[in-house]
Amino acid sequence: MNTLPASALVLSALFMAASADAADPKKMAGNKRLMDHSNSALISAEAAIQVMDENIPERAWKIVKGSQHVWLSQVEGGMNGTTCVVTARVMVLPLTAAMNAPMFRPKQTATTFDAAVNSTADACKALARVKLKEATLAVASSLVKIS
Repeated sequence: MNTLPASALVLSALFMAASADAADPKKMAGNKRLMDHSNSALISAEAAIQVMDENIPERAWKIVKGSQHVWLSQVEGGMNGTTCVVTARVMVLPLTAAMNAPMFRPKQTATTFDAAVNSTADACKALARVKLKEATLAVASSLVKIS
């Protein structure tokens, strides 16, 4: 009977632990959970999470609890010649009870998109932030009244 060498067993255990850690969205202050899967050429994960955090009202977190849901952002697109094309999507996904891993069964979702002709890379990044803010506000306003 073949057995795995100890190093292979340890390596597989480390891989499994890293996979489980990657699937678990980290809790933020106030029991918030935010994740980002954006094109890093348009917006960094930290910037995307900051845009969402600034635009989700506290009342929304009372309805969509961070212990049960995660807000996920995804900004895609880029430059096509001198034209900037951007799509931003924000979703509220439920978390599994056992592993706190997001399930792709969106409770709420919003997608915004735009194109800017004769644009630069910096202007495209700014447009990405604007579209992400719009998508975040759209999801938040579907949950609570935003004044």
